Amino acid sequence: MTPFTYARAATPADAIREGAVLGAKYLGGGTNLVDLMREGVETPARLVDVTPLSRDIEARGDGSLLIGAGATNTALASHTAVRAHFPLLSEAIVAGASGQIRNMATVGGNLLQRTRCYYFYDDAARCNKRVNGAGCDAIDGFNRIHAILGASPACIATHPSDMAVALAALDAVVHVEGVGGARAIPLIDFHRLPGGTPNVETELAPGELITAVELPAAPFAARSTYRKVRDRASYAFALVSVAAAIEVEDGTVRDVRLALGGVAHKPWRARKAEAALVGKPATETTFRAAAEAELADAAPLEGNAFKVELARRLITATLAELAGVAA
Repeated sequence: MTPFTYARAATPADAIREGAVLGAKYLGGGTNLVDLMREGVETPARLVDVTPLSRDIEARGDGSLLIGAGATNTALASHTAVRAHFPLLSEAIVAGASGQIRNMATVGGNLLQRTRCYYFYDDAARCNKRVNGAGCDAIDGFNRIHAILGASPACIATHPSDMAVALAALDAVVHVEGVGGARAIPLIDFHRLPGGTPNVETELAPGELITAVELPAAPFAARSTYRKVRDRASYAFALVSVAAAIEVEDGTVRDVRLALGGVAHKPWRARKAEAALVGKPATETTFRAAAEAELADAAPLEGNAFKVELARRLITATLAELAGVAA
């Protein structure tokens, strides 16, 4: 492991000052960053420990929720307001990792975790995410777990977070602070598609710190769920996952939120499917048509073509379950 220095931040301002040092990285629970440091993928010159900061989870009177970036995944998944009003978020977190990891992992760190692409972790492989311009061995290699939406010739990796998929469906907003002040970034814009720079994964400026995640009030989100298909029943990353919330009135879809995991470089908000659902009958036929609209632009590779049909079936079945119709 490359030598590094360590500082423990007492306030956000303290963290931002320490994070301005060249080569600094913020440290939350360390469940991803420390692994990457052991593998030599991440080599920060300085770690700034931000675990003492912003751990509160505030349920507001208007039904919104403000989640401190330092809150643990366990605290968020078990929070009364989350379980009652945003159950898909609780389900996504529990599906994401073992209890031991959830006890350590933080909300901010979860958003910043990096891909589990085999070639990204293998320093003998070509990977544009590690060294931009090096090439991508996954494209002609073992690409079963890789992206079918939004990929580029430079990178086909997927984002690993389950929690972030649920937050994408819930219109979450990420609050950040840096030397330039505070700003708010919609979660669906926070992560970037690979394009020609897959090494740049988020819209964070250098030294910016995630301070909180905000969920707007969404009364219909009480009818929501998170479904995840993986290679084994124990904790594994999603081949395809679906975060969904739906409001049905008199047999018609009045509102819906839908996001996919395991299919793209970022949590994938299924806007085309949502547009195909609103105002339509809540039937299995409608749900399948919406899934097909979302997946029309899928570009699978030899090893992951099965994901297209898997995603179609999972979207259809998840919506049918929520709407209480046969699939």
